[in-house]
Amino acid sequence: MSGTPRLQGQAGTTTGTAHGARSRRYAVDGVRLVCVVAAYYLSAKLGLQQELVRGQVTPFWPPTGIALVVLLLWGLRMWPAVALGAFVVNVTLGPSAFPVLAITVGNTLAPVFAYLLLRRVGFRIALDRLQDALALVFLGALGGMVISASVGTGALVASGALAGDDFWPTWSVWWTGDAMGVLVVAPLLLVAREARWPRGVPALRWAEAVALLGGTAAVSVVATHSPVNLLFLVVPFLIWAAFRFQLAGAAPCVLITSVIAIHAGAQGVGPFDDHELLAQMVILQAFNGTVSLTALVLSAVITERNHTLGEIERVCEGLTEALSQLAPEEPLDQWPPSWPKESDQPRGHSP
Repeated sequence: MSGTPRLQGQAGTTTGTAHGARSRRYAVDGVRLVCVVAAYYLSAKLGLQQELVRGQVTPFWPPTGIALVVLLLWGLRMWPAVALGAFVVNVTLGPSAFPVLAITVGNTLAPVFAYLLLRRVGFRIALDRLQDALALVFLGALGGMVISASVGTGALVASGALAGDDFWPTWSVWWTGDAMGVLVVAPLLLVAREARWPRGVPALRWAEAVALLGGTAAVSVVATHSPVNLLFLVVPFLIWAAFRFQLAGAAPCVLITSVIAIHAGAQGVGPFDDHELLAQMVILQAFNGTVSLTALVLSAVITERNHTLGEIERVCEGLTEALSQLAPEEPLDQWPPSWPKESDQPRGHSP
């Protein structure tokens, strides 16, 4: 009977430890929730600077990218934070309770659906494979954001805030904005998560990075504001970024190019001039989608190539070490060793 109090004490300690772990987890989740809601709200205000319909439909909606990254990093349990952030933003925009709740549901379901699709295909947040880049573009952005655009636009039409004839133009702006939020913001946040201040980088490398970002911005302004269609001029800079800096260079270049193009599309200048709203969004979505796809796919392919070369080098080093142990006196530059000729072998009588 003397062991009973000790067992009870151990059980109490275990229970207290488990309770403390749960408390810490709830505290961390609470802090994350507050941070997600704040980031969602602030990025929404930034995106609304380019609104085109009713003061709440914009061709660039950063919260979708933030919401998808939050789910990818911390799991599906963070969906209440996304829902709360969407509600806080939309309750200030109106027009009434029904569309606010419907838009909140749509803005929550879209990143959740995109997250589930990406998990289904084995998406890796490192974006270091071709299949990950393609999945983010076609499943996470273009496919997943159909839900929020359809639910939100339908709610505005059903509530009488929009005329029925405005459904497709508004839908195109909504879908473009949500998709651009994923294509532009999500890769940038994912690469920033792993970013570390580089050490020992030559000054020439820094100069190249500055020239890349500055050149991308300058060419994007010219390409999107010129009356002549020069949108293709940005492609060489995206190739440059992907080949030389991979995702760390491609993601900022995509952000710069897309934001400048979105501003030009909202102002109706350059290639977007003399077009109706639906046509403007088609051009904008095609351009930004091409930019994102080109940069992400190229950076993923180059990263895969670098990983493959690294594996080959490691295998060669291991093989060299193994050969050195098998023939320690034979120089490796003369491998395979020169085996004795048959004429040099001692001759004997056959049995």
